[in-house]
Amino acid sequence: MKTLVIEDSKSSLKLLCAHIQKLGITPVPAETGASGIELFLQERPDLVLLDIIMPDLDGYEVARQIRQLELPGEWTPIIFLSSLNKDQDIEKGIAAGGDDYLLKPISEIVLAAKIRAMQRIIQMRQSLLVLTRKLDVANLELKRLTSVDSLTGIANRRHFDEMLSREWRRAMRQGDELSILMCDIDFFKLYNDTYGHQSGDECLRQIAQTLTLTMDRGGDLLARYGGEEFVAVLPGTSLQGASVVAEQMRQAISQLAIAHPGTPSAHVTASFGVASAVAMPETDPQLIVGAADLALYKAKHGGRNRVCQTSSLDPQKNRARQTRTPPVAERND
Repeated sequence: MKTLVIEDSKSSLKLLCAHIQKLGITPVPAETGASGIELFLQERPDLVLLDIIMPDLDGYEVARQIRQLELPGEWTPIIFLSSLNKDQDIEKGIAAGGDDYLLKPISEIVLAAKIRAMQRIIQMRQSLLVLTRKLDVANLELKRLTSVDSLTGIANRRHFDEMLSREWRRAMRQGDELSILMCDIDFFKLYNDTYGHQSGDECLRQIAQTLTLTMDRGGDLLARYGGEEFVAVLPGTSLQGASVVAEQMRQAISQLAIAHPGTPSAHVTASFGVASAVAMPETDPQLIVGAADLALYKAKHGGRNRVCQTSSLDPQKNRARQTRTPPVAERND
């Protein structure tokens, strides 16, 4: 532990340093306020003993400058040393950034007790800082886990909803277009029934990785929407541009050539629905999701393994889509 001692009296400075050395602490002596500030920057001491009355800068000003030089999150205890014993003097010292006040002549016993007390405070503060850092790391990991789909490793539905809301507000401010694409694996229930759920899970992981690789813009987000459905939000992207991305995804999944006998292509394919809109204050962002879902419905019932798009955000159409209940086999394929 290092203690910066700022005292203009050479005899007092020597005596204070001797007291501190007896406690196993390294003293850093300074005879002026200016040199004390310089040494504070060089040595970064653990404690400062600071005389108030000095020929250049008084202790109050030195304390204020030391506080300004501390890095964010740092705290160096400052104990004022003075023969001034009025309440106003003590209050002024604390207001300047001091933490304690010792009256001259300094008692060696009292000085040792004050330093030990400050050492305990420093240790407790360091322990709290370590704990705070651990909590920060844990909170970041918890936030990551609550935003990630545990099976595929991509974003989950919750994270998608949060990003959609955020990007919709940003698009409103900038007058940008925003696109949503939805993807559904064709005949996935049949795949699970044929190969088992473990193989189905591995199929979903491969597809999630493949879809991720087709997205080359940092601002885009791919998420697992639920079951065998995936969704992507593409900020600043037109309907035509989003349809190109969806087609690239469709081809990439097909090129995986994951065997799926009993289907028209004999391998795993996917259907896509794409919707786009210019964000407006009076429009709910969920409408664009509903529109993409409507386009996906058209793709599924138009033959599958294709991309369909829609530019309509008509709430009546979306409500009709949401209340329509196709046969169970069609909902799970």
